[in-house]
Amino acid sequence: MSDRDKDLSQRGLENQVKGAGKEVEGRVRNAAGDVVGDTSEQLKGKAKEMQGKAQRKFGEAEDDLDDRTERDRDIDRDRDLEEDEL
Repeated sequence: MSDRDKDLSQRGLENQVKGAGKEVEGRVRNAAGDVVGDTSEQLKGKAKEMQGKAQRKFGEAEDDLDDRTERDRDIDRDRDLEEDEL
């Protein structure tokens, strides 16, 4: 299934999971760099952690947008039903 075929909620969840994984990977890489005294590895770890955080937050935003869109559709549908009854 392509990204285009997935709804925002699915894509949001995927981005949240992938982002969280990158955050963990970054923390581990940062800690490993700290243990061996490799500043370059620490910086790469921090960069991966920030990349993961951004992806996770983007996923949260996609999921939130999907929820709001769904809520708006429900409100519009209810309004249409009320108008039809009049």
